[in-house]
Amino acid sequence: MTRRVQRWTATTALVVGIGLAAAPFAFQMFSRAPLGGTMIDDFEPYMVEQKIDSFRGYMNTIDAAVTEIDGVRSAMVDNGTITPDAFDAQYSGVLQLVNDWATINADMTDLLDRMDANMGNYAAVAALPPFPMFPWFFVLPGVMVAGVALSILWSLRDGAAPRRRLWALAALGVAIIAAPVAFQMFTRAPKGGEMIDSFRPMMTRERVQNVQRHFVTLGGAEGQLRVTLMPAYAAASGDPAAAEGITEFSTEWPTIVSEFNPMIATMSDNIDNFQAVDALPSFALFPWFFAIPGAIVAAAAAIALRSSTSPTQLSEKEPS
Repeated sequence: MTRRVQRWTATTALVVGIGLAAAPFAFQMFSRAPLGGTMIDDFEPYMVEQKIDSFRGYMNTIDAAVTEIDGVRSAMVDNGTITPDAFDAQYSGVLQLVNDWATINADMTDLLDRMDANMGNYAAVAALPPFPMFPWFFVLPGVMVAGVALSILWSLRDGAAPRRRLWALAALGVAIIAAPVAFQMFTRAPKGGEMIDSFRPMMTRERVQNVQRHFVTLGGAEGQLRVTLMPAYAAASGDPAAAEGITEFSTEWPTIVSEFNPMIATMSDNIDNFQAVDALPSFALFPWFFAIPGAIVAAAAAIALRSSTSPTQLSEKEPS
């Protein structure tokens, strides 16, 4: 009876070990996990409160300028400098910004809100072990469990008592359970899942292309404001410092572009990386991928050890 229990334990552990070792291949983790690590590294400069606040400040600057454009148009039309139709035709780039601003502002604000809301989730994921190591956290314990299980089955064929091997198997099971606890995966991994769910609408090729078009619109309007409209307005009003909001927008535009462009490029460069991570099992499940197999191995080893406590078996010596 004892031998049967030990054989059942070893067979169960062998299946679990093979399953653990095979999981990264089934989930394509060797190719997908490193891409997740690249994405986490690339987003690091932007997932901080100071950076998000600076982006929001730039959006407020543009909003103030867009609000001021209506006043500039009205003033130039009212004093007879230009007709409404002529203004719209001559400053079509500015008009496009005015017409598109609600959409642009909503889209960019949504991106910033998602990043802002996920700073804690990002920090939790970044604190996990490096993504390229994830597959090996399955393969190495799986191989060790399978190796000990095969050793037990081999010793049973030779009639030896495998107690020390069973203790080793139990220790491996406990270690596998302890791994997600040591890395705080039960709290950190679900936050990674929340971040992936939140980022999914913004990490698409279509969304990034829309954002890129927004900046084409902004750039075209800023150039027209600075080169033609504002000089004409200053001459018509007799106030070279008129429309301070628009002036501030033009003054800050080079900084705005230099700050936003790398972030947009980062989004574009990481769309495939994001999709690779999104194709993995839910982050919330990862701790259980360790805890459940570890518990099975540890419990099976404990059952076998408990069944093999007869004096005869205790005195049996394993072959070297």
